[in-house]
Amino acid sequence: MSETKTLSPVGAPAQSGRLTTHVLDTACGKPAQGVAISLFAVEASGARRLLKSARTNGDGRCDAPLLSGAEMVVGAYELVFEVAAYFRAAGVALSDPPFLDVVPIQFGIAEGGAHYHVPLLISPYGYSTYRGS
Repeated sequence: MSETKTLSPVGAPAQSGRLTTHVLDTACGKPAQGVAISLFAVEASGARRLLKSARTNGDGRCDAPLLSGAEMVVGAYELVFEVAAYFRAAGVALSDPPFLDVVPIQFGIAEGGAHYHVPLLISPYGYSTYRGS
């Protein structure tokens, strides 16, 4: 019996979706290693449900996608990055309380089969994000 492959409209094999992130320390100009990250599903009621926790590696990335394949469900999500703990561990003097303690990013997944990349560029006093590739 032959194996059937699902094809995309252009004829290439279909790829499963995935969610990835990357944290860069713009104050030091390097990847942010050791940042604790929590991924939540955000319900219609606004309630959050923890899906996964991870920590960035030496390249500022997680060792595996935060979501992939069947886990990639259309809906609202939130990534929470523990940036003050990262800066303290790096020896950066922060105010008490720190200007940025955690950085929450709420976003939506509209296509379960797509790649969603959510980079975070951080410093002790600011951050930015975007949908990367």
